[in-house]
Amino acid sequence: MNAPLNISRRQFIKATAFIAGGLVIAFTIPHAKRFLLPGKEEAVAGAAKLPEPNAFLRIGTDNSITVLLAHSEMGQSIWTTLPMLIAEELDADWDSIKVEHAPAAPAYIHTAYGLQITGGSSTTWSEFDRYRQAGALTRTLLLSAAAEQLGVPVAALSTEKGMVIHGDQRIPYGELAEAASQLETPTAVTLKDPKDWKIIGKATKRLDGPEKINGTAKFGMDVQFEGLMTAMVARSPVFGGQVKSYDDSAALKVKGVHKVVQVPTGVAVIADHYWAAKQGREALKVEWDLGQAASMDSKTLFDEYRALAAKKGLTAAQAGDNTAAFAAGGKLIEAEYQLPFLAHSPMEPLNCAIHIKDDSCEVWTGTQMPGNDQAAVAKVTGLKAEQITIHTPFLGGGFGRRANPAADFVTEAAHVAKAAGMPVKTVWSREDDVKGGFYRPMYLHKARIALGADGMPAAWEHRCVGQSIMKGTPFEAFMIKNGVDATSVEGIADSVYLKNIPNHKVELHTTESVVRVLWWRSVGHSHTAFVMESLIDEAAHASGKDTLEYRRSLLKGHPRHLAALNLAAEKASWGSTLPAGRFRGIAVHESFGSYVAQVAEISIEEGAVKVHRVVCAIDCGLVVNPDSLVAQMESSIAFGLGAALQSEISFKAGEVEQSNFHNYQVLRMSAMPVVEVHIVPSTDKMGGAGEPGVPPIAPAVTNAIFAATGKRIRSLPIGNQLAEA
Repeated sequence: MNAPLNISRRQFIKATAFIAGGLVIAFTIPHAKRFLLPGKEEAVAGAAKLPEPNAFLRIGTDNSITVLLAHSEMGQSIWTTLPMLIAEELDADWDSIKVEHAPAAPAYIHTAYGLQITGGSSTTWSEFDRYRQAGALTRTLLLSAAAEQLGVPVAALSTEKGMVIHGDQRIPYGELAEAASQLETPTAVTLKDPKDWKIIGKATKRLDGPEKINGTAKFGMDVQFEGLMTAMVARSPVFGGQVKSYDDSAALKVKGVHKVVQVPTGVAVIADHYWAAKQGREALKVEWDLGQAASMDSKTLFDEYRALAAKKGLTAAQAGDNTAAFAAGGKLIEAEYQLPFLAHSPMEPLNCAIHIKDDSCEVWTGTQMPGNDQAAVAKVTGLKAEQITIHTPFLGGGFGRRANPAADFVTEAAHVAKAAGMPVKTVWSREDDVKGGFYRPMYLHKARIALGADGMPAAWEHRCVGQSIMKGTPFEAFMIKNGVDATSVEGIADSVYLKNIPNHKVELHTTESVVRVLWWRSVGHSHTAFVMESLIDEAAHASGKDTLEYRRSLLKGHPRHLAALNLAAEKASWGSTLPAGRFRGIAVHESFGSYVAQVAEISIEEGAVKVHRVVCAIDCGLVVNPDSLVAQMESSIAFGLGAALQSEISFKAGEVEQSNFHNYQVLRMSAMPVVEVHIVPSTDKMGGAGEPGVPPIAPAVTNAIFAATGKRIRSLPIGNQLAEA
């Protein structure tokens, strides 16, 4: 296929250069008219005006090929997936591929989101075209350079494993790079036919695997250089609290402590190393004005949410006449579901090192939003954004926590370094992030479902209560319409189940709180899928029908849902006899353009649920690296299962009750089930992979619990609810 490049000669000359004896390729594609989810035809305002170029490819005279990622590697394997796209079209030698994170710069703005960000399970589909174009453009220029050098037509040449070939002659790309950099850019390139792909679609080992295995990979926490101090900040134990006064005399006596400074978030202790900073902070005496949130507790919050759920909210979706449908009689299902605040808890705690100079500033931090953090540091330091250099090492997990529009931990680190007057790495302990970070909001759902004579839903009323994660962010203008945050009701308001129910209404109450909230892996789907798939299970049992067949009936006309559902059911041998004491539950959900079904096989042992096996099927459209996709499903299941079984952030007397992994529990290795992942063969529109595996696991497990016990789990985490029954 011919792909227009959308690059003017002037732009190309500005963006290409002979660097270290090599060729730098800048590339772009017409901007995708998609935001957040593939298929949504809402372009970001001003997206067509994004600056050029969007990303870069370098070929060195040593034949090395360096791909600069416009996104951050945080375990999701884009360090491998995106270079696969370039290598495919370039006919590169895979062993010569090197990868670097791109700097914070307008050139690397997301093709659909309008800012520099890694999130929304969007990296691969958003970059699929332009990274392939980069490879194809580079190959075209190298062929042209070789043709001029050999005095033969381009048609007489071919490429393979980083070489241009003519008969017995093989010219390495590195030898052609300088000449290629001087050529006129083509106006179009030919992309390979999928039948000719040698890399895309093939299981490929991770490029970052060796260094992460042998310990040489560098994360933000590993950053260290001469003169760099370490800081820890004493923050209010209650959200919204402020420093009234502090006594630093004892802290300054701790060996290794250099300074104590007040910053907007609290009091920072600057020391030679982490241990000294930690001991210094413990020696501080701080008097706090705790504010109005000092009496907050989770039970009271849920009571307030429950009172709101009894009232009409803002309409998020509506069809038909619910009043008449409910008045018609028949079986009625009424249910309330509760979900708590959740912490992100990436394995690498938050950290940010900053060196402020007279006319520049360097920042080292694992970030999903480098451009946003660059602007935040500029605001604190008074420097211009272009004077701020963001170095992005590997991220030790993110799950949304490192993509914060408020840039909280980076802004704080900038204040600390500015007040200290020296280079400082501000480090959060695990306790700091669990007790004082940003959380997935807590939610309460109230639903009523009227079943018709055929046992199928005839009317559905659904109210959702919770905080908005979009309010006050760059996304507010187009994600909050008529007061409704789309992420609060995604998976409900746009549910295919509801679209097939003639009478339905979805309402939302958005609450306000000093508790800071943020997107969490799978965003709104993290709570809506649990509720929807549980309610569908409730309806199936109330109608006396098999839960799989019930879903099949409701999903007629939705082939991608059905393909995932049927494959998971087939591979799990749904309907076959299980060993004594084993039970199954099933769930299917679409999010981020991908369709995932899961079957959980469980037992109940001494009042606790044990998940033995999870069979997962996914249709995410075309798959670039099957190995990475399988790994993401396994990771998502572990992440979601931990939240379903044990994770919870709760408040008492204004303070978070949890502090570390002993009481904010994530999944332990001993609780990890056998996971089988099956990929639906598909050429449909590409979806995401990093998040869609999370939503179905909780309802698959709780539906299995109902099959085992007859007890419907309507609040998470499951915890010891079975022991209490």
